[in-house]
Amino acid sequence: MSDHHSVLVIGGGAAGLTVAASLRNAPERPQVTLVEPSEKHYYQPLWTLVGGGVFPREESERDEADFVPDGVTWIKDRVASFDPANNAVVLQSGRTLTYDWLVVTMGIQLDWHKIDGLAGNVGKNGLCSNYSYDTVAYTWEAIKAFKGGKAIFTFPNTPIKCAGAPQKIMWLAEHWFEKQGIRSKCSVVFNTATPAIFGVPRYARTLSRLARERGVDVRTKRELIAVRADKKEAVFRDLDSGAESVEAYDILHVTPPQSAPDVIKKSPLANAGGWVDVHKHTTQHVVFPNVFSIGDCSSLPNSKTAAAIRKQAPVLVENLLAAMAGRALTASYNGYASCPLVTGYGRLILAEFGYDGVIMETLPVDQSQERYSMWVVKTHMLPRMYWHGMLRGRW
Repeated sequence: MSDHHSVLVIGGGAAGLTVAASLRNAPERPQVTLVEPSEKHYYQPLWTLVGGGVFPREESERDEADFVPDGVTWIKDRVASFDPANNAVVLQSGRTLTYDWLVVTMGIQLDWHKIDGLAGNVGKNGLCSNYSYDTVAYTWEAIKAFKGGKAIFTFPNTPIKCAGAPQKIMWLAEHWFEKQGIRSKCSVVFNTATPAIFGVPRYARTLSRLARERGVDVRTKRELIAVRADKKEAVFRDLDSGAESVEAYDILHVTPPQSAPDVIKKSPLANAGGWVDVHKHTTQHVVFPNVFSIGDCSSLPNSKTAAAIRKQAPVLVENLLAAMAGRALTASYNGYASCPLVTGYGRLILAEFGYDGVIMETLPVDQSQERYSMWVVKTHMLPRMYWHGMLRGRW
């Protein structure tokens, strides 16, 4: 097998598979090689609903092989280092690959270790998280077993994938407690490191109103820094004063801190924050013109969601093909992202927005309000669009 590749795609998650499929669907059909170690692929937006008992976790899992496009060479390995000055990557196996064009779509890294006492304790004694396939099923077990007390849900002081997810499971839990007739025995707390319940004011206003109406205690600028799992205590830091406080819990749902993968942070591809440094409209690297990146590992200053990737991928593909042909890069990404904000069973706010919080709603209704129809879109339409449309490079 040749170790030189025309287009080398690093990462076979949502972004990588979508780009690879779109390139192979293009009339030019360039040679594409995918580097991805995992045998399984996960539709992670479903994990909120798994944690809320709507679906079993197995619904989110497929074999990676079933979605690697025909004609794409799949190398089951991990990248150990990037050498963009020499158009090369080194794999963990020691193999060196060279390329004409590089697409970096490695997703985001979960930094469980950055919260003292968290690693090894998630999945038992009321400590849960929807942020991995291995732990998500326990969230529903903890919610079902809850008979009253304090349920705390957290949002870390870092960028994360799907900024709405930390509170989606909170709303489902709160609604479940109400349906079980135990809501009066429950204290539901949302401790978020952000300055508001949501980053876009149009949707934040509705969410704040719902919190007041449903008795949810929203505490902003509070960062989880430690868990004392044996005592069922959480330690928080106030981001304004620096003061630390200890809160007892019966359920603690943790969203772990997240960052760009370490291999990117240590590479010449990274900006000061560790993300692949690309132009926010063209998705082309600002230093290395034969490198492109989208998705969670990129520096694109928008919400990190699958819906964002759905809009980023066509821009990357069009501009990459233009660059390969020596043409100007004319496709432009406007920062579009979508966040289906689950606010209970059968309730959903469909937030759609672009760069700088510009509202980009699709439907001729007020999408800042809860709707059952949007719940149907989330639970039935979006998974089908993901598996059968997006990952196949169909728009």
